Amino acid sequence: MKSHSSTLLAEVRTFRQNHPDVRYVDLISLDIPGRFYGKRYPVEMLEKVAAGSPLKLPQNAVLLGAQGGLFKIGDYCFHDGDPDANRRLVPGTLKPVSWEAQPLGQMLITSDGTEAPIEFEPREVLAKVLERLHRKGIHPVVAFELEFYLFDKKLNDGLPQFARDPLSDDPDDQPTLHIERLSRFAPVLDDMVQTAQAQGIDITVVTAELGPGQFEINFGHLDDGLRAADWAALFCRSTRGVALKHGYRASFMAKPYLQHPGSGMHVHVSLYDAAGNNLLAAHQQQPLRHAVAGCLALLPHCMPIFSPNHNAFRRLGGTVNAATKACWGYEDRDACVRIPESDPRNLRIEHRLASADANPYLVLAAILVGLEHGLDAAQEPIAPLNEDRNSGHDFPLEMLEAVRAMQQQPVLREGLGAGFVDVYCENKRQDHLAFQQEINAREYRWYL
Repeated sequence: MKSHSSTLLAEVRTFRQNHPDVRYVDLISLDIPGRFYGKRYPVEMLEKVAAGSPLKLPQNAVLLGAQGGLFKIGDYCFHDGDPDANRRLVPGTLKPVSWEAQPLGQMLITSDGTEAPIEFEPREVLAKVLERLHRKGIHPVVAFELEFYLFDKKLNDGLPQFARDPLSDDPDDQPTLHIERLSRFAPVLDDMVQTAQAQGIDITVVTAELGPGQFEINFGHLDDGLRAADWAALFCRSTRGVALKHGYRASFMAKPYLQHPGSGMHVHVSLYDAAGNNLLAAHQQQPLRHAVAGCLALLPHCMPIFSPNHNAFRRLGGTVNAATKACWGYEDRDACVRIPESDPRNLRIEHRLASADANPYLVLAAILVGLEHGLDAAQEPIAPLNEDRNSGHDFPLEMLEAVRAMQQQPVLREGLGAGFVDVYCENKRQDHLAFQQEINAREYRWYL
């Protein structure tokens, strides 16, 4: 059997043979706000890393705020000497980058699986949750769906402009939910799909959504939760790059227009045992109801993960298919937790609350902890929306309240790690306060 390093080395050497014009490879990882950070390595140096040479980056790079700055969080950042931490290459993720001006490659790196993982790295948080579930004999199968908008490449006084439709510049003339809009934007959409597939991502369905220039991409179902989240993260990166190449700006911003629907991250999750039996379908679907109850119980405490910034909270309530309470229902898109119609083998939940710009590793980790909590507690959920349209638990609708609700929740602290919860909540608190440090024109109009 080949060793781990020899397999990686073979991957790098095969890549070099297939892409002899590539001189550099971007080694990338997702930070807490869901942005990539990393280093650009000469491809010959990548061979040394694959062969076992250490790969180190600053530990605190994971803690960057939304604008890239560092906040004082406990003893991190300004009182720890800014130490390096080991990372490893993620096998199977070395792929060509086709949207840059020069030939490049990219490869995911992570601290999970190293001798000293970073407890607040998003991928490590998810890895620990999945490992715990596997020890319990629970094997999730996961599929992400992501909504996004296309805008014109150029902003107008800092504001987004509608994507230029080849047939009309009038945003009201863009057919919503129409197959025709897929045809109008076919060149850029086809390139996005082909580029994602070149990254190893299984794209299944492309849909024109309700907003002007809004689309949804569905990914295939995977029995590897880490890989499913990798796909969501990598798709956002490649899609932004491809859009710029075509003269557009792709954005996963949660609520770019007040008058149009926001963009969400929908996550389908089913749970199987080692023999491949659907755990949610057993005993007349009683485990499904328990899992739903657990998700709903923890949902109000997970809002800083599902709505990770000020704009994401704007998406909640008052728009199409965006819930205002922690609720569930069968075939009901107004519910946070929807149960799609399916046969027992494919019975699953669809978690619909997270915004498209949320961190996919953390969203999936929070959902799984909710499902786990529900199976352990074995309690019945509140009435579904199909029986009571007013059913549901309230959840926080602004960041500081949401952070307070998250930080002291004992099940989350145990399920996601107390160290992670403290670091994440402080990161979100500081990011929100930094965002508020600007007086906008409306304040002068109202209060001057």
